[in-house]
Amino acid sequence: MELLPVCLWVLIWSGSTSAAEAGPEITVIEGHDVTLPCSISEDITAERFDWRADGQKEVYVYEGGLSSSKDLSGQHEQFKGRVSHFPGGLKDGNASIKISNTKVSDSGKYSCEFRRTNQKQHVKLLVDGPLTSYGTAQKPNIVTLAETDNWAQLQCEVHGASPKPEVQWKDREGNIIPAEEPKISERGGSYDITLQIKVTKTGYYRCVSTQQSIRHQTEAETYVRLSGPSDSQKEVL
Repeated sequence: MELLPVCLWVLIWSGSTSAAEAGPEITVIEGHDVTLPCSISEDITAERFDWRADGQKEVYVYEGGLSSSKDLSGQHEQFKGRVSHFPGGLKDGNASIKISNTKVSDSGKYSCEFRRTNQKQHVKLLVDGPLTSYGTAQKPNIVTLAETDNWAQLQCEVHGASPKPEVQWKDREGNIIPAEEPKISERGGSYDITLQIKVTKTGYYRCVSTQQSIRHQTEAETYVRLSGPSDSQKEVL
């Protein structure tokens, strides 16, 4: 009879661990760059965050201005020279990293941990083999680079598209949202496009990739919930 409470505790603990390890899944073509998202709502310039792959391999560490790319040892050989963070976003809590020249072996589960607060976030990465021929753009990847109570920085990535697509951010009603200048790279007639926006309202946002000449369109959608005052509350204030 005394074993029953122990068994129930194990079941509950196991379920909560599974939920905590849920996170976005990102797919990229081998050889292209990819951004793995991670952020909290505070300045982390003087803090430490650790990225690991499959719970063991050290991917990247940042600590108070020092990082694996320059100053800290311990980074797994697989990732040396290919990982960087976004220095300009640290004050907004952006701990995202970019992995350059991805390999199929980079596929796996990644974790981002903030040491001081013991917060951990997860991302699953799938790196597909190289394209053997040009073709339609795959579904865009959307990541949140940084977020506060009042705004969020969103990034859309389209990889391995040919012919070159037009990439736009839209709201759920189909209205085009002004975005930053797109970053475009070309490799043998195949295009990678990155497009960022800053949003200040809670709602759904879509990244749409259109290849007009072959009549192909694909999109991805994300929901942003901001905890700052609503528009009605702002009017009262």
